[in-house]
Amino acid sequence: MLTGRHLGASLGAALLALCLLACLGPGTSAPSARAAAAAGPPSDPGPAKAERREQRLRKMRRANRAQKRPNVIVVMTDDQNESMLGLETTVRLLGGRGTTFDNSYVSFPLCCPSRATFLTGQYSHNHGVFSTELPNGYNGLDHANTLPVWLRSSGYRTALVGKYLNGYGIEDGLLEPVSDAKEIPPGWSEWYGLTGGLDQRRYKYKLNENGRVRYYKRGPKNYVTDVLASKAIAFVKRRAPRPKPFFLWFTPTAPHGEAGRPIGATRDPEPALRHLGRYESVTAPRTPNFDEADVSDKPEQVAENPRLSSEDKADIDLRYRGRLESLLAVDEAVKRIVGRLRKAGDKGKTYIFFTSDNGLLLGAHRLLFKNYLYEEALRVPLIVRGPAFPAGVVRHQPVSNVDLAPTIAELAGVIPGLAVDGRSLVPVAANAGYGAARRLLFESNVHNNSAGILSGSWVYLDNGPDETPELYDLAADPFQLDSLHADPAHTSIRSQLATQLSQIRTCAGLACP
Repeated sequence: MLTGRHLGASLGAALLALCLLACLGPGTSAPSARAAAAAGPPSDPGPAKAERREQRLRKMRRANRAQKRPNVIVVMTDDQNESMLGLETTVRLLGGRGTTFDNSYVSFPLCCPSRATFLTGQYSHNHGVFSTELPNGYNGLDHANTLPVWLRSSGYRTALVGKYLNGYGIEDGLLEPVSDAKEIPPGWSEWYGLTGGLDQRRYKYKLNENGRVRYYKRGPKNYVTDVLASKAIAFVKRRAPRPKPFFLWFTPTAPHGEAGRPIGATRDPEPALRHLGRYESVTAPRTPNFDEADVSDKPEQVAENPRLSSEDKADIDLRYRGRLESLLAVDEAVKRIVGRLRKAGDKGKTYIFFTSDNGLLLGAHRLLFKNYLYEEALRVPLIVRGPAFPAGVVRHQPVSNVDLAPTIAELAGVIPGLAVDGRSLVPVAANAGYGAARRLLFESNVHNNSAGILSGSWVYLDNGPDETPELYDLAADPFQLDSLHADPAHTSIRSQLATQLSQIRTCAGLACP
């Protein structure tokens, strides 16, 4: 006899069976308990998927051993002078295992012209970019004939991550539109470009990610250098295991100052929160030319500047601390990039260049900008790590950013699409005496388009017909305190350099020194 409890259990089992039959549909029988037990628990696809992924990676790495041409990575900071403070890991990973060029200059110490020189291997008077504004800024460059175009045409995968040229992505220029924020210039396989107007923010900026513009709001995870580093490393992760070579131009905005400092800010630029305070007690170097006492030997545009006030000096120190602390995130990014190359097995077949687009005057000669043809604005770091560059070596020959495109073209085995003005750095790295007597040309749009020449330890600056020229012996006067242009004892060297400058200031291709 069934009790109420047994009857309830039987009815429940019957209802469950009917439900199973209804769910399985007509013509389908419910699995037996024995069959269900034999099937075991549902399988976890994770391990199998991970194994398939690892098999694919192993296959790509085997194919990658046949890679003939090297990868190239260029890390270019923004407004960093030759000091490498805040970049100790970069110095160890790149300088300790590569070649450091301690007489590295830019030909035009302003962001847009300098970056155009990097992309073309030409001086400004040849590539046509003379400013950061219309009509000779972003729109002045022929974007269809640049280093990434040459590389991609020869089979390279190319990526821009960070700042491109001033004016990119600004759709509402004063006279005419400058650039579509969704535009991707020729030559780039992948594009992660900061759009103009917001490109000097550390938070609340826009990034064109392969044609889709994304806004990054304020938040610890959105610090711009970290976001850009993640994009760069993801590109390396995708491309490094493959046999096709790649070119990456990683251009963080550090240590450039921000556009619009918030009231009460203690740094400009703002560093990542984890780095705030690391250089709290540091002040900008008080070099002999800091707040220079006597600038009567300089052009009027410099000589008319008053001495720096206590407020000016406090502002310079604030900026200096922000600059150093902002570079710490760049230092971490370089470490991550090198680590990703090592993990992919591509470290030995990759060249890494570290440099900046120009320097900055932080109180030297009473000046607070760049563009002037003084050492603080012209000199930038340059370290190259790779098979053709000796490890732990310092080269003292004068070199210029006009040399970078020709160097990369030689390493990649491509022919530039235009007549480059620079020279490959490969023989300079191999031979300590090669190019030691080379002369360098400098250009600027201040003083009615001034120009200069470096020859040995001598620098001569032509500041135009209505401005005072300048002459310095850097061996005796590295801070350019006393111009010798009016000294009768130096008439001969002044005349000689003036003649040489007039010969090369419009040079092109092989005619350039």
